[in-house]
Amino acid sequence: MTDNNLKIEEQALSQAAEIGITSQLEGVEDINVSVRTDLLKMVQGKADSVSVVGQGLVVQKDIRVQEMELHTSNIGIDVLGSLFGGEVELDHPTDASIRVVLKEADLNRAMNSDFVRRKMPSIDLHVDDELVTLKPQQMEMQLRGNNQIMFSGDFLLQTEGKTEELAFTASAIPRTDEHPVLLQGLYCTKGKGITLELAAAFMEKAKELMNLPYFEYEGSAFRIKNMVVGEGSLTLEVEAYMRQIPSL
Repeated sequence: MTDNNLKIEEQALSQAAEIGITSQLEGVEDINVSVRTDLLKMVQGKADSVSVVGQGLVVQKDIRVQEMELHTSNIGIDVLGSLFGGEVELDHPTDASIRVVLKEADLNRAMNSDFVRRKMPSIDLHVDDELVTLKPQQMEMQLRGNNQIMFSGDFLLQTEGKTEELAFTASAIPRTDEHPVLLQGLYCTKGKGITLELAAAFMEKAKELMNLPYFEYEGSAFRIKNMVVGEGSLTLEVEAYMRQIPSL
């Protein structure tokens, strides 16, 4: 629902973008797009800011976001594309702040969806000069509050000429300004168990992945600024360097 306090030209642009974003979603409980600009800036293809706030966003099958806020400022936009195509295209890169709230059940459904599993890479580890590959099969995350996350997963462990099933659980505390990601334990729950060398290599790889300074999606760079684990929910605060507002 577009803010009625916007000027007429802002309302037109905001409503067009709102319709366009909604058309990309499989479901939405509520969404509000606010584009701040004026007629002169519209002609020049500029806007003071764009904000998108939504709840219950179903991006595609099995991928749902409980809450999402996106805010940018001082940007250039393709006005005609926004009016007629419903998309907010950026004429030049811009910084943005994003806040996302994910529920535990939605997060687990997404992690095991066909879409995410196709994009989830295998994990290559070097253990005693041997290449070991872990292929994720089934993953589950428990959000226990007090900033503690429990992971459990089923993997295929592949070495040269050999494949085994392996399952494990692990716990972690997200990074903060005071410390990096802390892995508190790794326990094998299925299979013949893992060697200390493999466990150490896996934990080192996990810390490396979780402490990446940023990740890329659709040509934009994102950095997780803060992560808060509540009972059954995960809140992410993200800084972004965006070349376009990503498709949802």
